[in-house]
Amino acid sequence: MFASCKSKNKKPGTTIVNTPQEMQQKAPDLIHDYVELALKDNKLLSQASLVQMIYEKNNYQAAWSKEQRWLPLGDSLYNFINDAQLFGLFPEDYHYKELKTIRFDFFKDSAVKADRKDASLWARADVMLTDAFIQLLKDIKLGRLPQDSVTLRKDSVLSDEFYQYQFDFLQKNGSVSKLVSLLEPKQRGYKLLKEGIRKFLDSADNKIYTVVPELKDSSSFKKSLQTRLYEGGFLATDSIAADSLHIAAAIKKFQLKKGITADGKVGSTTLRMLNLSDREKFIRIAISMDKYKMLPEKMPDKFIWVNLPGFYMQLINKDTVEVLSRIVCGKPLTRTPQLSSAISEMITYPQWTVPTSIIVKEILPAVKKNPGYLARKGFSLVDGEGNEVDPYTVTWSKYSKGIPYKVVQGSGDDNALGILKFNFNNKYSVYLHDTNQRYLFSQSSRALSHGCVRVQDWQSLANYILKNDSLASSGRNYIKTDSLHSWLTRKEKHSIPVRSRIPLFIRYFTADGNNGNIIFYDDIYGEDKWLRERYFANK
Repeated sequence: MFASCKSKNKKPGTTIVNTPQEMQQKAPDLIHDYVELALKDNKLLSQASLVQMIYEKNNYQAAWSKEQRWLPLGDSLYNFINDAQLFGLFPEDYHYKELKTIRFDFFKDSAVKADRKDASLWARADVMLTDAFIQLLKDIKLGRLPQDSVTLRKDSVLSDEFYQYQFDFLQKNGSVSKLVSLLEPKQRGYKLLKEGIRKFLDSADNKIYTVVPELKDSSSFKKSLQTRLYEGGFLATDSIAADSLHIAAAIKKFQLKKGITADGKVGSTTLRMLNLSDREKFIRIAISMDKYKMLPEKMPDKFIWVNLPGFYMQLINKDTVEVLSRIVCGKPLTRTPQLSSAISEMITYPQWTVPTSIIVKEILPAVKKNPGYLARKGFSLVDGEGNEVDPYTVTWSKYSKGIPYKVVQGSGDDNALGILKFNFNNKYSVYLHDTNQRYLFSQSSRALSHGCVRVQDWQSLANYILKNDSLASSGRNYIKTDSLHSWLTRKEKHSIPVRSRIPLFIRYFTADGNNGNIIFYDDIYGEDKWLRERYFANK
């Protein structure tokens, strides 16, 4: 009877029973047959082998229904799937459409109500609910994103025993919401993001807007751009091709509404904003919630959190934000890497040894045109023995991929690192620091550096680190904040070891929760776009 499931054009077979008791007797065989079919056809279930394991232990008895009625647990699971978006999930990933249709057929008004007597339909629904339950466990616990180089979870694979335990737990306790609350991330940021979802969904514009392609010199770009501006109410017509002045004026209106530079041109930021519908925003929410599932289950009591798209740094102590600062991070071409580390040292009036990547991309082309570029920027050329080299004596034309010298910028108020640097172990040669370009913190979009993170309120961060060291010193020597301030006043270079190291997380989240609302940030590096296309392509 289930053979017809293999064909999209045929309705699954039916098994009509006369009494609820007869349905209960037939359920195990029907469930067994459907599971066996799903093991051969991977389009029917997402987790067929785990579904088989669950039912085998329970002798293929129905788990969510009994004698032509849904059990309270079955209703509870179905309702959770219906509201899955409130957890950053997609109902369609859990057989929602099929289950909704079956439930409607069971309870629709009809004289015969034959569907309710169809034991095969009840069996299919039961199996789909079990499959949905297993998939939900995985998505809530681990998320849908792959483990990467900065993932700090230790349980990246869930065992068969885990699924069986959770199924048994639910059967005994009867509360889907209680089970989910035990599996969800406990991080403060996850909770804040989740708190804002309902309000976002209630006000979301579900209209599907035209996607504007990236090829700006093509006819399809011009047509799509005009259509998108018309759909958003920024142009009066879409049927007649608008001239460049009208298009530019419409783009400015769009830019002003989004709070970005209103120049009337479709730059990379404007293009991303044009293509960011509320549906895309929800996918950003889903991606961000999954990223929290890649962090340690228990975060440290104290840690420094840098969110690159949000352009901010927080020092968090037991869910309280002790320090909040604006930051400047790497440009798209010189991205700040995501990483996990801990502040190990602070340096007053630091020197800056320019990384090889910057030497090759920026300094080498400049000195080939004019060796005086180094002096103008306050750089010194140093050989392997520490001797300063006159740049006019170097044959720059023979170098293309690097140079046999160090390029160093001496300490001082004009140094690119400012007057304080925070070191931490990492393979990218990046750090947190002050800057001599403090005016950049007033800009709304601050992806402007070569890869390091510039911190506006570096003083509060430094003071907190020193006070934290003093509290944990247990009588040992430690540097006082007064000493730090004195060294900075006298413009002295000092290295300050951090004994009680505070963990540092540099991450990439394009959505944040704040007081029941959700804030969205520009996908400055296109990382969420890549994740969306790779792991949420069918959404």
